[in-house]
Amino acid sequence: MAKHIGILTAGGDSPGLNAAIRGVGKAALRAYNMQVIGFRDGFRGLVESRYIPLDSNALSGILTLGGTILGTSRDKPNAMLMGGQLLDMTDVIVDNYRKHNLDALVCLGGGGTQKNAYKLLQRGLNIITLPKTIDNDVAMTDVTFGFDTALTIATEAIDRLHSTAHSHHRIIVVEIMGHNTGWLALGAGIAGGADVILIPEIPYDVELVAESILARSRSGRGFSIVAVSEGAMFKEQAAEIRAIEKKLKKADSPEDKEKTTAALAALEAGRIGNTARLASRLEELTRLESRVTILGYLQRGGIPTAADRLLATRLGTACADLINDGVFGVMVAARGDGMEPVDLREVAGKRKVVPLDHPWVVSARRIGTNMGD
Repeated sequence: MAKHIGILTAGGDSPGLNAAIRGVGKAALRAYNMQVIGFRDGFRGLVESRYIPLDSNALSGILTLGGTILGTSRDKPNAMLMGGQLLDMTDVIVDNYRKHNLDALVCLGGGGTQKNAYKLLQRGLNIITLPKTIDNDVAMTDVTFGFDTALTIATEAIDRLHSTAHSHHRIIVVEIMGHNTGWLALGAGIAGGADVILIPEIPYDVELVAESILARSRSGRGFSIVAVSEGAMFKEQAAEIRAIEKKLKKADSPEDKEKTTAALAALEAGRIGNTARLASRLEELTRLESRVTILGYLQRGGIPTAADRLLATRLGTACADLINDGVFGVMVAARGDGMEPVDLREVAGKRKVVPLDHPWVVSARRIGTNMGD
């Protein structure tokens, strides 16, 4: 009997999603004669039973498309907005999984999706996931699909910004996505020749950054490119957040926990606008004109690179192989040129951050890039 599998894409859109859908679907259809359907708009589509058949026609011509043909959302199964209320829709998902006679549900997404998928696994569903995000922060995989495309876009942006920085003798501060990890800013900063790279893992001292820019100016290089991750923090902010996190671990009463959690959330919210504050402070300290460029969602759109298409296809076809072999409760992780099924328990709720001794960090320091510390 042919197996029935469902596929959904959740969280932020990312280059390579359609390539992954195609990889799973075509391998399932051609190699194993499975029946495949795709749920619209993430977990919400599964709750509302909105789906499309993923046959050969639906999977044709989507390899190079950006975004996801299924649509996506950030809805959580256990806290979904329904009729103005946040409701736990997990039971509905379980019922619909059975109504569609699914033998497996494939969830394509980042850290949040891995966590939500694990919760469904705990309810007895056959779950398998693929690691997607431009942030490259999913635990237990060498790389996520979407990262290479975003890295290429961010690098090209820095390349172009060099012209303006050089012509006008300016400091150009370019904000790069990455959430609370620095993979994207670090990689694009090195590849684009940024003079300063600031990432969340290394809280920065703005005065040290200013000193390095002034040193460049005194040596005749009257411009600087600062690549800053959206999650990067002033060292003072980082110290406050660490102190609050320690306090939260020691909090005993529910009231203390609630109060400390609210304080932590306020500090985290205070990081918004850091890039503008950084540029203003650098202009003040160096007397050099500063300009901010925020790349934003440009990094998530467009045609996926060849590397992302290859990775997504490779992981997608491996996913179909695992389903045929009855292997569930895993994420299909990239390992070199191959793949490895990793227990979802090892992935859910974890984040892959940049180690301080990572070769990229070491290389950046070797060539004289200022890391803010």
